[in-house]
Amino acid sequence: MTDVVEKVPKPDAPKPEAKHETGFGPRGNAQRQKNQRRQRDQEKDKWVPLTKLGRLVQDRKITTMNEIFLHSLKIREFQIVDFFYPDKQNSAPGQRLNLSSLDTSGGYLHETVMKICPVQKQTVAGQRTRFKAFALIGNCMGQVGIGVKCAKEVAGAIRGAIIAAKLNIAPIRRGYWGNRIGDAHTIPMKLSGSCGSVRVRLIPAPRGSGIIGSPITKKVLFFAGVHDCFSGASGATKTSGNFMMATFYALKKSHSFLTPDLWESEKLELSPFDMNSEFLATK
Repeated sequence: MTDVVEKVPKPDAPKPEAKHETGFGPRGNAQRQKNQRRQRDQEKDKWVPLTKLGRLVQDRKITTMNEIFLHSLKIREFQIVDFFYPDKQNSAPGQRLNLSSLDTSGGYLHETVMKICPVQKQTVAGQRTRFKAFALIGNCMGQVGIGVKCAKEVAGAIRGAIIAAKLNIAPIRRGYWGNRIGDAHTIPMKLSGSCGSVRVRLIPAPRGSGIIGSPITKKVLFFAGVHDCFSGASGATKTSGNFMMATFYALKKSHSFLTPDLWESEKLELSPFDMNSEFLATK
């Protein structure tokens, strides 16, 4: 007789836990490249300041844009402006700009593209066509900037123009027509500016008059926080770029006049660079 040996089934080995790792092959490479691209974008978005002003802003030694304007400090990094205005007012994509819907509290930095036009340069190989963009930014409370940029693609020109506008942002002084009642609504005195052959003249207006001028003048003044103003222009005003720059130069002159209300002597403050010299030296 032969002994019958029963075979006892072996217990199932524990299944290895699934690891969320990219494998080999085209799918694994694609996922790996996607993760690397996302990591590069995150590192790119992280701001590493390169100037003294940027370091003071990032460490919150300077808390407002007015401190920068008070000491006439040059903004050389557009991330400084983004630091003070991190939020964007929500708007539907592709929606036409409506000035009445913009927030005028000063908490948002609004931006819009004023004009895009092709420009050409004659070279040995032929004509080289690029796109020129004009961008306008402002918080509707006394800060406005205009930027210009040329690029091979429209998207690059718009992006560069917005960055240039942030670097050119300037404070605008506002005033009253007649009695000082309520908030400042117009410019404090007559102003004029020119760019190319275009000359723009701005005149204070009573409350409720609105902005009397061309659509370009209305946009620039509204982004600066001026709600009542008379305006006049001469020259080749069809050149939109020179027209908006002339208006911007006129507004910048509002801080160049020493009116009687500013005759009182004030105590001079140290520059942020002098106040934080030890911090800038150690870091």
